[in-house]
Amino acid sequence: MSIKTTEQIITRALLISIRTPDVTQQEVDESLSELGRLVNTLGFSVVGTKTQRQRSTKQLSVLGSGKLEELATLTGESEDQQSEFELDTADFDKAEFSELLANEDVQQQANVVVFDCELSPNQLRNVEAALGVEVYDRTRVIIEIFSKHARTRTAKLQVEIARLNYLTPRIRDENSGDRERQKGRWIGETAFEVNRRRIRDKIAELKRELTKLQKEMQGRRSGRVEQLCVALVGYTNAGKSSLMRALTDSEVLVEDKLFATLDTTVRTLQPPTQPRILISDTVGFIKKLPHDLVASFHSTLEEAKDADLLLYVVDASDDNFESQLAVVDDVLGQLNVDFNNKLLLLNKMDCLSEDQQLALLEQYPDALQISTRDKSDVALVHQEIQDFLEKKMCAACFHIPYTASGVMGEIHNKMLVIDEQYHEDGVRVTIKASPVALERLHKMLQTSF
Repeated sequence: MSIKTTEQIITRALLISIRTPDVTQQEVDESLSELGRLVNTLGFSVVGTKTQRQRSTKQLSVLGSGKLEELATLTGESEDQQSEFELDTADFDKAEFSELLANEDVQQQANVVVFDCELSPNQLRNVEAALGVEVYDRTRVIIEIFSKHARTRTAKLQVEIARLNYLTPRIRDENSGDRERQKGRWIGETAFEVNRRRIRDKIAELKRELTKLQKEMQGRRSGRVEQLCVALVGYTNAGKSSLMRALTDSEVLVEDKLFATLDTTVRTLQPPTQPRILISDTVGFIKKLPHDLVASFHSTLEEAKDADLLLYVVDASDDNFESQLAVVDDVLGQLNVDFNNKLLLLNKMDCLSEDQQLALLEQYPDALQISTRDKSDVALVHQEIQDFLEKKMCAACFHIPYTASGVMGEIHNKMLVIDEQYHEDGVRVTIKASPVALERLHKMLQTSF
């Protein structure tokens, strides 16, 4: 629900964390802080947090009966509070949230409860019945954000499939005992069963359309196989889109929000290089990413798998950036990405003190410390990209007849020309290019001449 004015119903969220024995308090705080930013991105206002120790998150009532009774007193609508309360739609304030975590204060009656874990359908029903308000889990929050931010048809299909997969087991059978009568006999399906079947049919239809689009995407990637490509990867809100905009001089969407970018965008590195280098911006990662979304965005992340160079963009000003970096490594590892083609970029260095920068330099000596707001830093990344890719190229010499002007045009477009010597019967050209591009050029010359 999006809140614009205080006259509308305001979504006031109470965040709940279950701390199991294998989780530290620091991990609980970090995850709750991120959940706060997620619900803020969704348009909710966080009014407080509560944590309870439990052996697991699998018990039917999720929380103990005493904690549920306590939460019931903190949830519900209050007309007086609603008229006085004003929602700050600015980005979530970390300092303010840290204070909430420390005190576990609930400043206002909450009309939504959000759990920092995934709830089963039965758990969801039991908690909603006990609290009398709508209950979200972390998975639903992320899926709702993805639904709001998806722009291309491919992304919308991927998100809708994940949303329906999440929704199907949670459809409620409000009239489980009722059967419809037709022509004097009972129909075999309840309305509940019909709805679930319709959703399954819809998922199958969406998957067929997505498969068709993914084949088209694969075809486009195949057409770029000889082109040098750099993929920006990293945690959500690390600054990938800002760097993309700076490197390509393009109007890529830049917002200081989680998951502002869901669609893979491909642009040419600017100023232009020889050969041309493509830059692709990929979807950001996050902890506890719903399994269905990981699966559905597999094709989107293929851009990273096929890239000649991965630029790992990290928000170095975030206290949790190391654990975020581990999340990116884990997901890309599942895609069998080549980690040798990797350059770590510690972004937002303008937000750190000199001592902090020196400490990071000692810890990550091979990383580049940058700020996407600094043009000299962007120029440094530009040069590092060229230097890295040139080292992967192989050198070769070819004799190109003067009648093959088209071949020379392709050489200048896709390869690095080291030397050109003009002779009576053609041009002897020394070039650097990827092994794939050189092999294709060799076959082209054998076939044509």
